[in-house]
Amino acid sequence: MKVRFHGAVGEVTGSCHEVEAAGQRVLLDCGMIQGSREDERRNRDSFDFEPAQVDAVVLSHAHIDHCGRLPVLVQRGFSGPIYTQRATADLLKVMLEDAARLAEADAERALRRKAQGKGNGDEDELTPLFTMEDVAATLRLLRGLEYDTPTTLFPGVVLTLRDAGHILGSATVELAEQHGDTTRTLVFSGDLGPRGTPILRDAEPVPKADLLLLESTYGGRSHRERSATVTELGEIFRAAWRDGGNVVIPAFAVGRTQELLYWFAKHYDEWGLSRWQIFLDSPMASRVIGVYDRHTDLFDDDAKKVWAGKPHPFKLMNLRLCVDAKESMAINEVDGGAIIIAGSGMCNGGRVRHHLRRLLPHERHHVIFVGYQAQGTLGRRLVDGAAWVRMLGSDVTVRAQRHTVGGLSAHADQPALLDWYASVGGRPNVVLVHGENDAREALKSRLEQSFGVEVDLARAGMEREV
Repeated sequence: MKVRFHGAVGEVTGSCHEVEAAGQRVLLDCGMIQGSREDERRNRDSFDFEPAQVDAVVLSHAHIDHCGRLPVLVQRGFSGPIYTQRATADLLKVMLEDAARLAEADAERALRRKAQGKGNGDEDELTPLFTMEDVAATLRLLRGLEYDTPTTLFPGVVLTLRDAGHILGSATVELAEQHGDTTRTLVFSGDLGPRGTPILRDAEPVPKADLLLLESTYGGRSHRERSATVTELGEIFRAAWRDGGNVVIPAFAVGRTQELLYWFAKHYDEWGLSRWQIFLDSPMASRVIGVYDRHTDLFDDDAKKVWAGKPHPFKLMNLRLCVDAKESMAINEVDGGAIIIAGSGMCNGGRVRHHLRRLLPHERHHVIFVGYQAQGTLGRRLVDGAAWVRMLGSDVTVRAQRHTVGGLSAHADQPALLDWYASVGGRPNVVLVHGENDAREALKSRLEQSFGVEVDLARAGMEREV
């Protein structure tokens, strides 16, 4: 068995790894590249392999940086099965259809601008990366699987998905290739969640691996205790109420939004949330809520109790789900006392940018960052303290109060990654993926010191035998 690395090498987006096993080619993830405009143009580049020659895809989870180029893969000739956990299969429909709608709408706006003489527009702007037809063709290839259920992909190649505890349906991928009495096992961690993540069960240990592809998003740091973060959230809401402003929270539609609502329900009275208007300004997040409700069997025991009690996280009495554009624009009339959860999580697109443009110039408003902000994104510039930002065609002065709340991360931090590695049978050598280089270097050092194993940093085009 051989693995070749194509994406999420030295960065945290664009997950894509190619495996050759038993004469077949399997792609692990096919994610979208996110970041600066130049970074995102790379999504249109040719793949470093021929899509028609890929026999199957295994998808670790439904975040767009892991699944977002699947329709491009299909568009360019892939026609094999796409294996993933059944909840991920449900989420994928929501994620890809939303991405296609946005891409088509952006292309239509660029064409209108060109027709009005307001810009020539290049081919990238005038043509969507993929269409709803491409998404429909992709969804027809999905094969939903259960956790911990070995599935034969090809003669001699067995796939097992294990709960990764990152988002609903997230999986660690185990590929075992059999040669007579010998079995070689490749494990891809996917994205791992920290222990004790609300709603989700903890990441499962892996019985055995001969080579481990390990994510390293937070390989160089430790998160705050979740309890301290929850306390901080309450303090921010109280301060924002005193300031008479609004609170805007850029949040990923899958995972972070649902966790926020979970904490809102658990601390509804303590945080005085009844006096706020709470807006979930994300059509996609509203659809994701329905997927979560269909898969409560995957929740941890505490979440099952919360879902059975009151207030229900998705049915808070002052929670308004804003689906159409008019509902979103109406939020602009609320000049104080509003908590606005909106996408995208890194502020590179979506409705959150419109709220930020209006609120950032005023000190009484607050912005809470609750997720990872990749290099080159608007969210990263704001977290790094930019005094002004360019957005939606204009320069915006930043005076609003900014809060980076790291303890809600859906990614395991360095101690948790080390603990999870310790649970993997066979003390496998490691290749670090899905992390910026400083984080990977820090985790490499700790793994080598603590376990005495060989650790490599994946590079584009690098190959490893299993």
